[in-house]
Amino acid sequence: MSEQRYWIWLAECDKLGAVNARKLLEHFGSAKAVYEAKSNEYMEIGGFGLKSVKGLLDKRLDGADEILKNCNKIGCKIITQNDACYPHRLKNIHDPPVVLYVRGELPQIDEMPVFGIVGTRICTPYGITHATRAGEQLSECGFVVVTGLARGIDTAATLGALEGGTPTVGVVGCGVDYVYPPENTKLYDDVASFGAVISEYPPGTVPSRATFPMRNRIISGLSVGVAVIESPFRSGALITAARALEQGRDVFALPGNVDAEKCEGSNSLLREGAIPFLTPENIIDEYADMFSDKLKSENKSTNKGGKAKADYLDRGKLFRELSGDEKAVAEALIKAPLLTDEIIIATRLPAQSVLTALTMLELSGFIRRDISGRYNLVS
Repeated sequence: MSEQRYWIWLAECDKLGAVNARKLLEHFGSAKAVYEAKSNEYMEIGGFGLKSVKGLLDKRLDGADEILKNCNKIGCKIITQNDACYPHRLKNIHDPPVVLYVRGELPQIDEMPVFGIVGTRICTPYGITHATRAGEQLSECGFVVVTGLARGIDTAATLGALEGGTPTVGVVGCGVDYVYPPENTKLYDDVASFGAVISEYPPGTVPSRATFPMRNRIISGLSVGVAVIESPFRSGALITAARALEQGRDVFALPGNVDAEKCEGSNSLLREGAIPFLTPENIIDEYADMFSDKLKSENKSTNKGGKAKADYLDRGKLFRELSGDEKAVAEALIKAPLLTDEIIIATRLPAQSVLTALTMLELSGFIRRDISGRYNLVS
């Protein structure tokens, strides 16, 4: 009988949580031993309320077996704290996930310089540019870039990291088979193909306000440091920074416009002692001695996955892959090159949405701006 079913049972125990699960594992030694324990044995440990014990006394395994079945069906790997490939760096945080569900291949986290990049979903072209540049240059030098695969800064950093060539990791607040946001379907596929999409939630789990903050501790827990690029005061990126500090990780912040609401949180981190970075080289230099055998010089002619970058763009294929604002902007440019104001009129989108879409399309090489300031589709 698979030992994994007991780990899944423990992870899914109602009202338990990662901290109590860790306490039980340290006391009983294994998930199976926790499962086989009696009510009085749980109570003897101390610190457990009646609701927690009630959940532990539910010995049904049909839910765990169903999760195992679903994982086998979609090719999702399950890593428990008992497995050698469970990252030691993550296991040592205060509240490590009982299990990790993995789509793709998890890199050798403990041997690699792993770095988290986070920021606001509603970002500016300035933030997108710096997130993309940081993701790409760190990856080119050998860093495993970790993001939450959310809109905005996460997406930009992930796109850059995929260009850099070192395996990339996305930590999601839902099942690895559930794409959120939906327009990132191709991005999920690319990360899983050249790295891993991971979650502590079983396949089929939909995202919620509770699951997103919980995944932030995993981003920082896997990493040696975290960079915050554009963050308002109320932001999940600041939660990630706070968890990083609790876990003894370095926290970096990109200086932003002092008058911009989207930079208030990241600028406040700098006032509180976060390490400022103006270029990705500032981060690379910080870890050059620690990972001297892992970091490498940049080579922009090819990506580090061994595949030469494309010399042309398949316009039809890209249009099929685009969605939302980016697709609307690209479609507006089919007939003729346009100025930014003309694109705003043609698409009827807010100016900020058009600027963000233009930046993303330009960074991906789909469009370019000529000397007159007009945007053209690349042939």
